[in-house]
Order: sequence, then C-alpha cells, then structure tokens
Amino acid sequence: MKRLNLALAGFVGLAGLAVVGSGAFSTPPLDPGLESLSGDVARGAYLARASGCIACHTDVAGGGQPLAGGAPLESPFGTFHAPNLTTDPEHGIGAWTLQDFASAVRHGIAPDGSPYYPAFPYTFYTGFSDQDIADLWAAFRTVPGVSQPSKEQQLAFPYNIRQGLRFWKTLYFEPGRFEPDPDHDELHNRGAYLVEAAGHCAACHTPRNLLGVLDAEAPLTGADGLPGGGAAPPIHAAALKADGWSVDQLAYALRSGITPDGDVLGGSMGEVIRDGTGYLSNADLKAIATYLLVETD
Repeated sequence: MKRLNLALAGFVGLAGLAVVGSGAFSTPPLDPGLESLSGDVARGAYLARASGCIACHTDVAGGGQPLAGGAPLESPFGTFHAPNLTTDPEHGIGAWTLQDFASAVRHGIAPDGSPYYPAFPYTFYTGFSDQDIADLWAAFRTVPGVSQPSKEQQLAFPYNIRQGLRFWKTLYFEPGRFEPDPDHDELHNRGAYLVEAAGHCAACHTPRNLLGVLDAEAPLTGADGLPGGGAAPPIHAAALKADGWSVDQLAYALRSGITPDGDVLGGSMGEVIRDGTGYLSNADLKAIATYLLVETD
C-alpha cells in the first residue's frame, strides 16, 4: 500500500509538470488597490504575532535573529525551513515589492513565479484583506536586515518536485478573502477570522492525506505528524466540552499556557503561545475561545 501511495504521489507530481509545460497556469492577478493603502505598523505587527510569523520564521532555540529563518520543521514529507523574512535585499525580502508580498502571502507564489509549499499557510492567509496585507507589509519593512541565506527544503521524492505544486494548487487551493457571516455577531466573526484565517489552527489540528490536503470532513479533530513527531489534540467544541473547558479557561490557557488542572501546554503549542497568542488582546482571546467552544458544534 505504501508503494502504491508513493506511486500515486509521484504521478501527481509528474502530471503537474506536464500541465505546467502546457502553459495551463497563470500568475496571480495584481491587486492595484493595495498601492493606495497606508499600512499601520502596529496593527501589522499584531497581526504577524496572531498569524504565527515570528514563531515559524525565528529560530529561538538556535539563537537566531527575529524573522531571519526558522528552526527545522520535520514532517512526513521531509524537513521544511521557514525562510528569512528580514529586510536584507539579498537573502530576505528587502528587494520585494508590495505586490510581491501580496502574491506570496495570499497566493503562495514567490517573486520569481515559483510556488511555495503549503507548509507556508497561504491557503489560510488568502483570507487576508487588502488592509491586512498593507499593514503586514508596513510592519515587515521595519525589521532589521539579517544577511543570512534561507535554507533549502529537504524533501523526499516526489515532494521535492516543486513545480508539481502548481497542479496541487489547481486541485486544492481556493483563493478568497474572509467574509463575515451576517447571521452571526461580531464576536463570532472575529473568532472565525482568527481561527480559520490568521491563526490557521486547522493547519495543525486537522488531519491531512498523503498529499498534505486537510480532511474537510474532520475539521479540528486532531492530527499526528507534527514537527518532532508530536500530535495535536482535537479542538472542536464537542471535544473541548468533553474535557471540561470553559470560554474563560481556554482564553486564559491561550494567554498563559496553563490548563485548568495546572498542567502546561508544551511542544508546538507552547511555541504558539510564547510567540503568538500570548500577545493577543483579551477580547481576541475571548473571540477565539468562544468560536472554538461554542460556535463549532
């Protein structure tokens, strides 16, 4: 069965190359409205925290500089390395334009036209508004440049066939902005935005298939194969309620890392809290907890 699965994955990768050769793919459209927006540095820095940018792109354990490249992320597909996002013009994003940044974040396309692996959660960030992009860009432009090359991804065949990702995107990537649900209140919609888009909680807490596609039939039901061989628990409402969580307890845990029984959330979640959710406002933590615990039934 394993050989069959690998053969299938190899076929998908080679099929993707064939389709690419046929010219069936186009570059993402420009966003002309971006150029007229003024980015807010403070809001962008806050959104970067909420979105996990610092946690992934900074090698804290290795003493790395902020956003100069992350620690290795082991996965069933190989080892990923989050790249340098500082303003260094050679090794970071210092030579990028705002349009380059928008195409990368919302479409998974690098300035040279090559596709990014979905380990970079552009499939969630596609929900960012134009103002979100402008704010993030303004914040990233304040990060001191670090002359440190990004490390190459270390993936097994056929996942190392990067151009095959264009075929993957055609099958599984749906670009689109986050839209508030008019049938729900502001608290629900803020929680939905933070969980489903910025916070990309499903990236760790939803199982994936052999090709890295999230199981849409089992959202937030937990997943194995996290970096270091860990597992993410289910965080849908039924599971949280069964474990006795309340909105206030969950919001507090996302701030402090401390569970109701006095235990501490560690591993990957510990990093998320340390570099991300621990910086969020009380209102946003309550929105996340409410959405997960009440609205996802």
